[in-house]
Amino acid sequence: MLSLTCLGGAGTVTGSKHLLSHGDTHVLVDCGLFQGLKNLRELNWQRLPIAPADIAAVVLTHAHLDHCGYLPRLVADGFKGRVYASRATRDVAELILLDSASLQEKDAEFANRKGFSKHKPALPLYRVIDAQKALARFTDVALHQETVLPGGGRLTLRRAGHILGATTAQIDMGGTRVVFSGDLGRYGDMTMHDPEPVPQADYVLIESTYGNRRHDTADPIDALGRIIESTVQRGGTIVIPAFAVGRAQTLIYALWRLRVAGRLHNVPVYLDSPMATSATQLLKQHAGEHKLPARDYQAACAAVTYVRDVQESKDLSANRYPKVILSASGMATGGRVLHHIAAFGGDHRNTLLFSGFQAAGTRGRKLLDGATETRIYGQWMPIKAQVVELPMLSAHADSDELMRWLSGFHQAPRRVFVVHGEPEASEALRERILRELDWTVSVPLQGQRYTL
Repeated sequence: MLSLTCLGGAGTVTGSKHLLSHGDTHVLVDCGLFQGLKNLRELNWQRLPIAPADIAAVVLTHAHLDHCGYLPRLVADGFKGRVYASRATRDVAELILLDSASLQEKDAEFANRKGFSKHKPALPLYRVIDAQKALARFTDVALHQETVLPGGGRLTLRRAGHILGATTAQIDMGGTRVVFSGDLGRYGDMTMHDPEPVPQADYVLIESTYGNRRHDTADPIDALGRIIESTVQRGGTIVIPAFAVGRAQTLIYALWRLRVAGRLHNVPVYLDSPMATSATQLLKQHAGEHKLPARDYQAACAAVTYVRDVQESKDLSANRYPKVILSASGMATGGRVLHHIAAFGGDHRNTLLFSGFQAAGTRGRKLLDGATETRIYGQWMPIKAQVVELPMLSAHADSDELMRWLSGFHQAPRRVFVVHGEPEASEALRERILRELDWTVSVPLQGQRYTL
């Protein structure tokens, strides 16, 4: 008997973990960290309903933190199996996991030193050594080729767009085929290839990050240019919290296009994120996994000033000349961007620009919802800068694009499960699938188990 249990990414857009069980064999698809609302973040500290040692394998669709960020904790708690992912996903995961572990160690140390944590002492969820042990468990999986999993299951990965290395995952187990969308990218994206269709499945799990929204069809580069131009005319700085993998590189390319078109003039662009700098190099190493011509991408990268150390970052925050700062994290939940928000957020001449999905409870979502102050490292900071969003720069498929991917199946699956979305988005996509395709479709709850 095959069963599916959603241990994360159900009723929320973070913490993706989907457990496939067949007899004594258990495969976990994605192993993400919960982010955003405090009650979600607290789930990271709870034990899973299955002992990590009983999980035979983990399959990663891609390496964003909400899909891979719990891996070090899983390993620390006893997971001994292999982690199956594309080679590019493994390389991105190395950046993401080591950075996450380092930040957690530093944040715990800072909280203990400043005394603003309620926990005595504050502890990291995991440490760098745990991330290193998790990375040692990776097995590279080639796209479009069947890979045998422990217990006899078979895995096939296909491109999903979204970010470097992102895939959909087809798992054949117990005579049943289950397809996981992971996070689907955009069709016609300026950076990534289109999501590849999957012809057949018995069951499909599809993300619904933008299940209730259509992206603006306006030219994203032109819209970005207009925001920068108006801010510079005020004498202000544009701070862009950018996901270090994916969005930062797309923005670098878009900003270069603006410069070539003569719209940036002498406005300098800074990339203040060690992880984003490393991820930018990864795109060069995995040239076949994206659409950017090598010559154009090299020119775009050369037009950016890379901020290497902490002192340079502090100097950048003190610099009041108009400029563009790209810095992680994308939802403004941590990293160097917090110092820039503190430095520039209080001045009406400046702009805080968000270019990707902001989960409920994150600092980015609160600012987009109109917050006039934000708490950074225990202190409340006023926000007078303009706060704007460019959702057309998102790496996530919108509602129309999710339906387009589903149209690639040659026949109706037995059931579709709508996951990885906030309740309104998941329900909207469920209704649309039912209305337009007349397929059996459900929105799972956290911890809900289905017999397949």
